[in-house]
Amino acid sequence: MGIHDRHYARSEGPARSGSRTWSVNGWLIAICVGIFVIDGFLPSRMVPIGELIAFSDVIDAVAVDPGDVQNAEGLARARLASGVTMYAMPIADSNGDPMAWQPMRAMSMLQGYFHFSTSRGFLGIEFWRFLGFQFLHANLTHLIFNMIGLYFFGALVERYLGGKRYLAFYLLCGIFGAVLYLALNLAGFLVTEAAGQEVVIRGLLVNSPDTPLIGASAGVFGVIMAGAFLAPRTMVLVFFILPMRLSVLAWLLVGISILAVLGGDGNAGGEAAHLGGAAAGWYFIRRPHHLSGFFDIAGRVDPTSKHFALRKVPASDADVDRILDKINTRGLQSLSAKEKRILHDASHKGRDEH
Repeated sequence: MGIHDRHYARSEGPARSGSRTWSVNGWLIAICVGIFVIDGFLPSRMVPIGELIAFSDVIDAVAVDPGDVQNAEGLARARLASGVTMYAMPIADSNGDPMAWQPMRAMSMLQGYFHFSTSRGFLGIEFWRFLGFQFLHANLTHLIFNMIGLYFFGALVERYLGGKRYLAFYLLCGIFGAVLYLALNLAGFLVTEAAGQEVVIRGLLVNSPDTPLIGASAGVFGVIMAGAFLAPRTMVLVFFILPMRLSVLAWLLVGISILAVLGGDGNAGGEAAHLGGAAAGWYFIRRPHHLSGFFDIAGRVDPTSKHFALRKVPASDADVDRILDKINTRGLQSLSAKEKRILHDASHKGRDEH
């Protein structure tokens, strides 16, 4: 007889973490909000966001005298032909004459160091950006909508997976979002370079490899897909007005993202990341055992990892049955800290074997 065969064990739920006062989902929301607030007080930095532009093209676009755009310590604000307002830094030749402009964007300090882009995250081998971008947000509206999604759907998924596997799930959804963005952007860049001109192929991202990607949306899409798997008939109020089944909402959002990527929407890169996160969420919620080893690389730093667990003597079924019988006769409050830990470990083991 195992722990999940006892009705009083089932009523407690296998994902309860005992003494933890804050859920992992709560910590994720707090960290995202905290980073957004802190970053607002930090100085900004200039980040390259595109390929060099011919000096004459910028002059024609802003209709100013060439001598005026070299002021302000080499930085000039220019509205380019695309209509995007950005900073551009003049690149001079050997004689000191400007020959091209490097488009730049003023980004807050943490966004500058942790945003994801093809050129930095992959070509620049700055792999920490696969995680860092997930905790950054462009503005307050961006932050609020993502945190609402985590708040309403994250708790459901965490209760099913348990805190540690839920954290792995969330981070992997974000990573897969960055991977799909990277794949489509890199493919679009290579096709354009091979053709010698911009080639429009539906589904590929032809934006600059320097274009920044930030936001928790990929992880949130994964969470929504997982919630739709766990509770497909749950009714939610879209914009707090329109009632809709969670499964319908999830696939509707996926459909919108697919159309945006195929149609070359202005936020096609972000929508591609949404699809990557949704695909990861769909996969891992059906195969949660793949999440168990995510943090094993931490070794002894992570006391719940398999590396550290090998040093423990696992509790026998007899020990677990004895503890469950004690709960049945004397109540949960009668357990010692050691007995609670054994019960907690056994419940997680039971979930891993499903």
